[in-house]
Formats: sequence, structure tokens, C-alpha cells
Amino acid sequence: MMAVSYQAMPTLPIDDFLKTCVQAAYDAGRLTLGYFGTNPPVEFKADDTPVTKADRAAEELIRARLEAAYPDHGIVGEETGTSGEGASLRWFVDPIDGTKSFMRGVPLYAVLLGLEAEGEVVVGAAYCPALDEMLYAAKGRGAFLNGRQVRVRDTATLARSFVAFTDAGSFAAQGRGAAWERVQAATYHRVGWSDAYGHALVASGRLELMLDPIMNAYDAGPFGVILPEAGGYFGDWSGNAGIHGGEGLSTSIGLLPEVLSVLRG
Repeated sequence: MMAVSYQAMPTLPIDDFLKTCVQAAYDAGRLTLGYFGTNPPVEFKADDTPVTKADRAAEELIRARLEAAYPDHGIVGEETGTSGEGASLRWFVDPIDGTKSFMRGVPLYAVLLGLEAEGEVVVGAAYCPALDEMLYAAKGRGAFLNGRQVRVRDTATLARSFVAFTDAGSFAAQGRGAAWERVQAATYHRVGWSDAYGHALVASGRLELMLDPIMNAYDAGPFGVILPEAGGYFGDWSGNAGIHGGEGLSTSIGLLPEVLSVLRG
């Protein structure tokens, strides 16, 4: 079982939620490794995104674990949809964030799991199985990478910042091409192959900025608590924190005003 470092928190059984979250993400991630690097068969869904047997098997594992532990909780999964409509506690599950990387044998993919309580993410884990990196957080306790507390980087300006992205073509496709051009001009270094890993890199102080012009809540789940607990921001491109903005921006609180200004132009 993965070791989890945290302090006690009242009102919700956060200790139990966090242990379940981390362990489920870890076990699902280890399952995916049985398919990783094997050139697995790929299907394409109606939205033209890929899915493999590993995606489905990992989500089935997580869903079974959550349903057994918390039968009254809701679950929102990328592959198996939503159950427990109206529940005050909802789990957001992305069994493989970065399936395009996964299916090509690139190790920058992650299992994502986040628990939302009354609209606020309070527990989250992002596990990169091929790298064996477990990033997790619970509200009020800090963010941890493999048991070591982490924080966002304190870079003072975008001119010395690294920015990550997933698909360079997605910005123009979402009407954000001009904003992306401004971000490229304002930053020091631009790196791709990111997906969830880019947001994890920001939370753990290895990058300053990650941008996604389109993002579902299950893609964002754990980052709604991990980034704030690491001293950073996760939310939309207008400065609204949270996982339901339809897009993703991770950065430090210090850089956020400059980032928003550049995005607005």
C-alpha cells in the first residue's frame, strides 16, 4: 500500500477518503502498466478521442473500489459515465489522462481521482504509473509528491517561466490561438507532451505554467485541491478557480495576474 503523509482534519473523514483515493489511483495505475508499451488496440469514441482496454479496466477497478467503500457517493467517470446523481460527495475519475501518450508508449500519462464535497474538491491524487510519481493532496494539509511536501515555484515573472501544453493545435481550434501566441512570446521555454503531467509539474515546482484550452471536470478533478494546497491556482483562463470552467490553467498565485493579463491581451 502507498504511504500517505498528512495531518488530521475535522468535519469529514478526510483520512479515510485520502487513503482510498491514493490507493485506488495507485492500484489502477499498476494495472495500466500491464498494457503499457504493448501497442494496445485503440478505439476512437464519438468525439474522436482514443480509448483502450486499459482505460476501461482501470476505471472499472476504481469504480468498484469506490462503490464498495462509499455506496452513497456519486461517481463521474470518463469511460462509464455518472452514477449517484444529486450526491453531495462526488468522485471524478479519469483512468488514463493522456491516452494518446499511453497508446504510443510515452510515459507521461496519469490516473486522476478527485473527491468533490458540496462543489469543492477536498481530496485528490494524480498518479503517473510509468514514472511511479504519486502527487496527492487534501484540503488544509498541503500537497505531496511521493510523501514529500511540494509547493509551486516562486518565479517572479513569465519572462523566466516554463510553460507546458498538450496539443499546440488545440489553442486555435478553441479560438485561443492569439492568446497562445502571446503566452509563447511572454515566456522563456515552451514544452509539450503534458496532459495531466503538466499540471502536476506546476504543483511540484518544476514548471511555472500549464494551459489547457479545453478540459472536462474529470480531467481536472485532483488539481482542484492539489494546486491550492501547493500554494498555486487551478481554474479557468479568467481567474475563476475550480474544475468546472471547461478549460485549465495551473500557475502560482504570484504569477496569476501577469498570466491573466497576457491571456486577455
